[in-house]
Parts: sequence; structure tokens; C-alpha cells
Amino acid sequence: MSGAGGGRRSDDGAPPPSPRHPPSLLLEAYVDTLETACAAVDCGAGRLELCGPGEGGLTPSRALIGAVRAALTAEGTRAIAVPIHVMIRPREGDFRYSDAEFAEMRDGVLMAREAGAEGVVCGILRADGSLDVERMRTLVDLARPMRVACHRAFDRTPDADAALDQLIALGVDLVLTSGHAATALEGTGTLARHVRRAAGRIVILAGGGVRAGNVRRILDETGVQEVHARASDPQVFAALVRASTTP
Repeated sequence: MSGAGGGRRSDDGAPPPSPRHPPSLLLEAYVDTLETACAAVDCGAGRLELCGPGEGGLTPSRALIGAVRAALTAEGTRAIAVPIHVMIRPREGDFRYSDAEFAEMRDGVLMAREAGAEGVVCGILRADGSLDVERMRTLVDLARPMRVACHRAFDRTPDADAALDQLIALGVDLVLTSGHAATALEGTGTLARHVRRAAGRIVILAGGGVRAGNVRRILDETGVQEVHARASDPQVFAALVRASTTP
């Protein structure tokens, strides 16, 4: 991305044509550097999930959040090009956290809010694998007025329908899920059931192995209107954008 808030321009100074998504389709890009964030927006991402280092993504630094916001903010305005949702995850591994780790997560939510993020992404489970409703409620309350997404900790829960109902009751805005399967393509049946059960009360964000070669099938078989994918390689992400917008 060149310039504050602008896409790459041609030699004559004109901006490139924007990818034309169907009005209801949003592509969320997993990014973990300033460079991948800017490239994802140039490719057509409609939202960023901003993570720090680590497999699966950890909480990013305040400095990275600020740098991405500055790069995506239109020059001379406070309008950001796309929303930034910040990952809140203190470590790799499972999603059962100690009191100290939970305190770190609370601090992360407050840091993201103070840094101007539009949303946070989190997930906490109990020892039996069920959603830790009380701790999630604390994070949701701290996060407002930001949006709140639950990440794929949801896919570790033993009862997907119960967990989905709990997230809806908590007021969580989005849930990233592969349909309790290894990939979203393998979980299309469950994803479709989630879409029907959610009935517009929470966004079902399909993720997990979403690629250019399977995104149309995932969209067509599930009815989801938002998909999530890594944007580590701009060319691979750009191919996904093109495939998702081709009937």
C-alpha cells in the first residue's frame, strides 16, 4: 500500500480499480506485520485480523497496531480504510488460561481499545472444553464499544450448538469457525447449520484452509457472507479475492 490510506497507483497517478465484491461478501485477512496488512488491503480485504508473532497469532504490540492504523488512515482525515480486529491471546497452545494470563488478556483488550482498534478477537475455554462464559462476558464488557469476535477456540467445544447459543447470549458479534472440522471445506454442512441457527444474530465467519480453489464451494454450500484467510503471501490472497468474486 503506498501513501497513507491509499492503494498502489499507476504511472499516471490514477488509483487501481477496486475489487468488486458482491455487496454481502466480506474477506477478512489474517495479518501479522505492517507489510502484510497493507498488501491485504491493496488486494481487497474488507477487514484485518491483526496478530502478533506465534503460530495461530498472539496479541500484537501497541506499536504494531498504531503503525497499521496510521498506514491505513486516509491522509488528513480520521477515516480508516478497513476495520482492524486485534487478536487477544497471551500464548500459544490451548485456550484454558490461568488467572495471570486472564489478567493479561484484560489488559490486551484495554490496550486495543485505547489504540483505536475497531474490534478484538478472543476465546476462552473451561477444563471440560466448554466456553468459559463468565470470563468471556468480562472481556466482552471491557471491549465495548468495539466489536468482539470469538476465534477458533469455538471449534474445540464439545457442543457447537450450545456454544453458539452462549456466544449469541453474550452479544459476541462474530465467530470464526471451520464448522468443527479440520478445514472449512470439510465443515460446510455444519457451517450451513450454524448460519441457519444464528439467523443473523451473530456473523458466521468461515475460516480454516480457505483458498482460491475452494472458496466458491464454501460460499455456495454454507450461505456464509464472510470468510477468513491468511494473507502472508499477497499473491495467494489476491487469487482468493479474485476467486471469491467470480460467479
